[in-house]
Amino acid sequence: MGDKYGLRGDLVQGTLDMLILKALARGSLHEHAITEFIQQSSDDILRVEEGALYPALHRLELRGLLGAEWGVSENNRRAKYYSLTAAGRKYLAEESSNWTRLSGAVSRVMRTA
Repeated sequence: MGDKYGLRGDLVQGTLDMLILKALARGSLHEHAITEFIQQSSDDILRVEEGALYPALHRLELRGLLGAEWGVSENNRRAKYYSLTAAGRKYLAEESSNWTRLSGAVSRVMRTA
């Protein structure tokens, strides 16, 4: 994001959790598939580093928003698959609504002369 201006594309604090939950709203995914979903859905603007992803997944799992189980990936490798819990779906709906309100407010400010 903004490589032309030297910006690194950091996510606003708290948005990574929301993006992970959104990725998992489509179904169970392993770590690499979550990062691919976010990157592809953002047209390669948002990139999630492993150093940020793993702590976020762990935090969401501890909060009861995600469930996890081991499985085999498309590459026949052992991978941990994450899925939303009922609490995770509820939290995603709330955060999505908050994000829509917040991003709309920021857009209004930026359009002001």
